[in-house]
Amino acid sequence: MTKRILLADIGGTHARFAVLSDDALGPVRSLDVAAHPQIDDAVRHFLADEPNGSSLDEAILAVAGPIEDGRSALTNSLWVAEVGALRREFGFGAVRLVNDHEAAAWSLPHLAPSDTLLIGPEAGVHGASTALLGPGTGLGMACCVPGPAGGSVVVSEGGHMSLAATTDREAALIRLLRAQFGHVSAERVLSGPGLINLYQAIASIDQAKVPSRTPIEVTRAALDETCTTCRKALETFASFLGSVAGDVALLFGARGGVFIGGGVVPHIARWLTATNFRERFEAKGRLQPYLATIPVRIVLRRDTAFLGLMALARNAAAKPDGSGHG
Repeated sequence: MTKRILLADIGGTHARFAVLSDDALGPVRSLDVAAHPQIDDAVRHFLADEPNGSSLDEAILAVAGPIEDGRSALTNSLWVAEVGALRREFGFGAVRLVNDHEAAAWSLPHLAPSDTLLIGPEAGVHGASTALLGPGTGLGMACCVPGPAGGSVVVSEGGHMSLAATTDREAALIRLLRAQFGHVSAERVLSGPGLINLYQAIASIDQAKVPSRTPIEVTRAALDETCTTCRKALETFASFLGSVAGDVALLFGARGGVFIGGGVVPHIARWLTATNFRERFEAKGRLQPYLATIPVRIVLRRDTAFLGLMALARNAAAKPDGSGHG
């Protein structure tokens, strides 16, 4: 009998849904989070247009936020996902919540070289851990540890670790952001909203009058070289990204490679190769030779969360008791 599972990748801006029938993934549909007051409304909206949407067996939802006791209050939206409430509302036999970057990390062993853009050496240490960073609406992190039965994934809230400066200019920027936010995390600069924070802070320090812009507009003006402040903001973003990615490689011992996904970096992947990103990635003093051997890959493939969710579904189905869903 065919098992049908609702898969979802739910971020702070977009929620994407698809149905997995055995090992075949149906079309992925994206909904705006802001257009739906609660997660139930978005699920109901998707299922209303899905053939046999009322007869799904299970659900596995990747959510952008920490999960505790089957519940997640999403970090960058007002949605709250609860296993029990979703089971009652939609009649799912089982519901599993996973962090969105946990789902993306499960995809790493399944990515082909053509799914990524390489920055640095091609081959890492075979069988070693890999790490994932995802600058988007926020900054997610996870680590994939190879091992029996597909290995395991370590979920991290490392995006909220304190941001460190490498130059006096960066220290001045962090000082300005600290006055605004109190605590300056990596996410405060390495995210879509973080790029705007950099843009505004740089304009303030340089005493430049600049218009209000979205992250996409800042990126476009930087790449087109039509705005000096935008260019400085994106270059600073690249520098901080290199430093934080290097920190993550050290933290997780990710000698198999560091992958960078999310909604921001894939759009600037080729430009990033011409910045000081790789230099900053390796600039860790006595550990520079250690980092010099670690490849960095920008994830260009857009459905990595669903690749990971499919892997999770297969792993659960392979267990003798079919366990793995809460």
